[in-house]
Amino acid sequence: MLGELHPLAGQTRATNGAQAGVRRQLTQATTYAHAAANPQGWALLADVYSVIYALAARNRWMDLVEIAPARQTWAVGQQPNPVVTAVAARDRAGTFLNCGDFDSGLTVVDRAIVAAEAELTGPEKAFATGTLHLRGMTLAGRRGDRAEAQRHIHAAWTASEEFPDDRQLHNQIFGPANTATHVLATKGDLGRPRDVIRLADELLASNDTGLPPTRLGPVHINTARAQLDLGDRDGAQTSLVQAWDVAPQMAKIHPMSREVLRVLISLHQRSNPQLVQLARRAGLTV
Repeated sequence: MLGELHPLAGQTRATNGAQAGVRRQLTQATTYAHAAANPQGWALLADVYSVIYALAARNRWMDLVEIAPARQTWAVGQQPNPVVTAVAARDRAGTFLNCGDFDSGLTVVDRAIVAAEAELTGPEKAFATGTLHLRGMTLAGRRGDRAEAQRHIHAAWTASEEFPDDRQLHNQIFGPANTATHVLATKGDLGRPRDVIRLADELLASNDTGLPPTRLGPVHINTARAQLDLGDRDGAQTSLVQAWDVAPQMAKIHPMSREVLRVLISLHQRSNPQLVQLARRAGLTV
C-alpha cells in the first residue's frame, strides 16, 4: 500500500537544527532496523538516509551528498523493497547530478526504471517509475538533451495520471503538481523561458497545489530566471520576492536564486531598496 510521507521528511523543509535532529533519528532508526530485522525496519533506515541526502544536496554538504545515498543503498539491500529501491536509485542518481556527471546519473535512472517496471504493478509502479522519470528529466535537461528530457517528461506525465492528487511516500512526492514543477525547471534548463512562465501560471492558478514550500520556492525561482531571460526585470523581481516569501531559507541558499538576485542588483545599479534588502538577507555584498 502507498503510505504517507515519513515524518522525518518535514526536516527537509528547514535547516535550523536539522543536522542534530537527523543524527538522533539516524541512531534510533539504525537500532530499530537491526532489532526488528524486517523490511519495514530497513525501509525506515533507508528513509532516514534519504532525508540526509535531501538536506545535504540542498545545503551543498558535498561529502554527505555522496555518503548518504551509498548508505541508503546498503540499507535497502538488507531486505529489498522495490519502491524503496527505486527511491534509493533516484537519490544515487542525484549524487551524479550534483557532481555534473549527467550521463552516469541517467544510466542509474534507466536501470532502476527497468527494475521497477519488472517488479511492481499499479500505483506503486507508477509512483516508483514516475519518481525516477522526474530525476531523469532533470539530468537530461542539465545535459541539454531535449529528446531525452522529453522522453522522461512524457513518461512522468503518463505515470502521474495514476494519481488525481500528489502522493507522498518514502520522502518523495509524486503526482501531477510535482511533475509540473520538474517539467517547468527542465524547460528552463533547455532554454524555453516562455514554457516555464506558462507552466508556472497554470500550476499557481490553483489555490492549493498541495506542494510544500520546498517545491513551490523553486517554481518562483525558475520563473524569475525565465522572466529575466525575457527581459522582464519587474516580473523577475516579483517572482524572486515570492520565492523568499514562500521558502526564505531555500531562497537564501539556492544558487539560481542568488544568481538572479545578483543580476537584478547589477541591472538596477544597486538602487532598488527591496533588492538590497534581499541581498542583505542572503549575505551578498552590494
